[in-house]
Formats: sequence, C-alpha cells, structure tokens
Amino acid sequence: MNAFAQLFVVSALALAAATSQAQPVAQPAARAVAALASNYIAAKDGTPLYYKDWGPKDGPVVVFSHGWPLNSDSWESQMMFLADKGYRVIAHDRRGHGRSGQPWNGNHMDQYADDLAAVIEALNLKNATLVGFSTGGGEVARYIGRHGSQRVAKVVLVSAVTPLMVKTPANPDGVPMEVFDGLRKASADNRAQLYKDIAGGPFFGFNRPGAKPSEGQVDSFWRQGMLAGHKATYDSIKAFSESNFVEDLKKLDKPTLVIHGDDDQIVPIETTGRATAKLVKNARLIEYAGGPHGITDTHKNRLNQDLLEFIKR
Repeated sequence: MNAFAQLFVVSALALAAATSQAQPVAQPAARAVAALASNYIAAKDGTPLYYKDWGPKDGPVVVFSHGWPLNSDSWESQMMFLADKGYRVIAHDRRGHGRSGQPWNGNHMDQYADDLAAVIEALNLKNATLVGFSTGGGEVARYIGRHGSQRVAKVVLVSAVTPLMVKTPANPDGVPMEVFDGLRKASADNRAQLYKDIAGGPFFGFNRPGAKPSEGQVDSFWRQGMLAGHKATYDSIKAFSESNFVEDLKKLDKPTLVIHGDDDQIVPIETTGRATAKLVKNARLIEYAGGPHGITDTHKNRLNQDLLEFIKR
C-alpha cells in the first residue's frame, strides 16, 4: 500500500481508537477504514491493487488497463462516459503505480497480466470488454496469452505497444534500444522533469507546429507519474519496450478493435497498431489522422464514441 493509503488507514484507526474512549461506537471512522479496504484487491503475492468500480453493478462490464507511468485516473473520461450509458466500468492501478502497492519485484509483463487476472477473478467478472492503452494494451494481450479468453467478450487496443516496440533483427523497423536506454537514464537522473518533458512534448503532440499545449493535461500526467514508484516505472520501461506479444496476439479469439493515432511519436503506428491489426484475426483498425499517443485525452470524444459503438455490437 502506498504512503497515502497507509497514512489514511493509520489516521482512521487512530481516530477510531480515540473516539471509542469518548463514545461506545466509532462508526464513521470504522466505516472509513472499511471503505478504503474495499477499494483494494490482493495480488497473488499479497501486493495491494487499488481499483475503481463505477456504474451499475449489473451493467455490461468494461475493464481498463492504463499506460506508463500513469494510473487508472487516465481513463476517467472514458469511464465517466460509459458508466453514464449503463456500463459497469473497472480500472486498477498497476502494481507500483498510483495507489497500489510498490513491491520491489514483479514489475514485468507476466506479473502485470497476472495482477489483471487477480482483479477480474476477485470481482468474478464475465463477458468483459478489455480495453488497454499503451503498456496496458500489452497487459491485456499477455493476460489472454496466459489466462485465456473465457471471461472476455471483446478486446480494444488503444495506442498499444503490441506486438513489439524495440528494434531487433526480427523487428528491424522497431524503436532503437538507445531510445529506451536514454529514457532509463532520464528517469534515473530526474524523472520529475522527464514526465514534464514527455507530457509537454510528444505524448499529446504539443511539440507539433500550431499545437496549443494544455497546462492541465501536462500537470495531470506529471501528477500521475510522480504517484508511481521510481523502481516500478524504471523497470516498466523494459517491460513495455522489450516484451514480445506476437504469440499472445495470435491467441486473441474475440472481436478486436485496434485504435491508433497516425502521428504517435511514442509508439509508432507502423510497427505497432498496423502490425497488431495484421496479426489478430479479423481485427478492425481505426487510425486517427494526426492523432498523437495520448488520444484518450486529445481525441476523447471520438474515442468514447468508437468504444461505445464497438461494445454495443
């Protein structure tokens, strides 16, 4: 559990103890502790995973997996939109990110997929549409690769890192390893500045001529990034850049929608979105002309409608 959650629990327990001496029952404090605990699911290794569960509990289920170095807050526009339409929308903070625990180990794609499975199984979710953004797209693909699609109805991959980002002899058009080495160095040197530079530049396309940067979007990205653990975000660079999802994608046997901006400077569309659509049988690809990596914010209205149309089919 991260520092904020720990402080909340300790404070609430202290309040409960103090007020119980003056009054027979400290119900508000006890309820506060119970409410906090109800927002967490334990991974198989005991790591607490924070999650949101919005909308009607009997509605069709949509599960969101977020990107690096963000958390479930990054999906708030899509979750609000779909919850208002009657969908039950769920998103968790990946281990090491947001309000989830920050274990030293396990910051790799197999564990991310297993943690997603822990959330899905703990909530007994069935016929769920899984939606993954960037690193979260890899998480969704690896989840199906490791756990099958029995609980899955549909899949949406948004700006996803699949099938493989890094340049290799078998993937000659990938991103050179030097780029990710530079990202690791920048993270170690001053990750706070790194997150401002990413958000203020290529993530939202604010470095393009004529772009109008949003201070609010930059601040939100930075805030989410700084909530994540340093070790987790550092390790995750290897997870999202070097994980090979080719075999996972071949196991996707549910209707799949791939959405990608054609001006994505973080996860180039040619070797990811377009390649993914070719590997997944009968996948549908939608390209957003001029769309940057962060289309969940820059193109949220269009994305919301595309998600709704696909899920309703």
